Amino acid sequence: MGIRSVFDGGELRREFEKNGIDGKFVGIIWKHVIGNNAKGESGEWNWEKQVPSLPSSAYSVLRSNFGGTKPLSSSLHSVFHSSDNLTSKLLIKLHNGEFVEAVIMRYDTRLGKYAGKPRPGGLRATLCISSQVGCKMGCKFCATGSMGFKNNLSSGEIVEQLVHASAFSQIRNVVFMGMGEPLNNYSAVVEAVRIMTGLPFQLSLKRITVSTVGIIHAINKLHNDLPGLNLAVSLHAPAQDIRCQIMPAARAFPLEKLMNSLQEYQRKSLQKILIEYIMLDGVNDEEQHAHQLGKLLETFQVVVNLIPFNPIGTLSQFKPTSEQKVSNFQKILRGTYNIRTTVRKQMGQDISGACGQLVVNIPDKSLARAEPLTDIEDLVI
Repeated sequence: MGIRSVFDGGELRREFEKNGIDGKFVGIIWKHVIGNNAKGESGEWNWEKQVPSLPSSAYSVLRSNFGGTKPLSSSLHSVFHSSDNLTSKLLIKLHNGEFVEAVIMRYDTRLGKYAGKPRPGGLRATLCISSQVGCKMGCKFCATGSMGFKNNLSSGEIVEQLVHASAFSQIRNVVFMGMGEPLNNYSAVVEAVRIMTGLPFQLSLKRITVSTVGIIHAINKLHNDLPGLNLAVSLHAPAQDIRCQIMPAARAFPLEKLMNSLQEYQRKSLQKILIEYIMLDGVNDEEQHAHQLGKLLETFQVVVNLIPFNPIGTLSQFKPTSEQKVSNFQKILRGTYNIRTTVRKQMGQDISGACGQLVVNIPDKSLARAEPLTDIEDLVI
């Protein structure tokens, strides 16, 4: 058996139960591990010293089943900051030697609007988190897809990305939009979200978004398992033939069946759905595509987020859409179909931390200052 993460909550609780240890100690252990990690303490980990006042049997379980002399199963290999200081990319090494990336994006809540007025609050951060090493979906505009699929992350490995990121910024929002298809690692993602919303993290489900290419059978049970969670769908095309062209996995999830599934999800959840739509020049960005998309979505309560395509070097056959065409596309959706439509701000492009660029890549960039942006998560709430 490989090294297990102490944040694999289900396994930790089962081991405690087997040994007659009260489950109340789980949250206490996590709180101490997070606190010590934030302090950047190095050297050999001593469970009795770093997490005092546990039953002696708990220390035995922790040492023998959860990493022995270190509390986390992963380690922070390196951190890269964008030139505007708004984005930080964390390269995290897993216990099996593989790497995943997580991205911290810093925003100003006050730049978002609610009922026409600036939102209360101030600076905070969103963490874009990975659920797999690589991805099976093979989307042709996404760097992660070029890696192929290597393995699922455990719930603990997913949560540890939040632990590592919390040492740099106070994380308020989490988006499962990093490496991998979250709903192809369903059980681990659901457990990770439950851990994040419990003690000691206490994130609100309203502040967590799971993005999917449209895994229909998983969407059908998501609301029952995580009521209140935000759902984002990587639609990227208004017709099945275009989706299959740029997203090979779409062949398994016909657009008509996907839309029926989303209709049922919205009926149960009564929540807006975030529709992600990458703009690819000459592929899905013409006026006719805007009208097709508008007709497809006009009976839904959605926010459409238009995403400028981020180059991925020689891997890509696509070109970005011009700003004028993006603006015209947005105007059609807003003006003709009354669909709330935003354009995603470019963040972290210079460190390959932007949408579609995560592929375990180590650039060398310097640090500078810039003004924070509004966060898309403020739009769907």
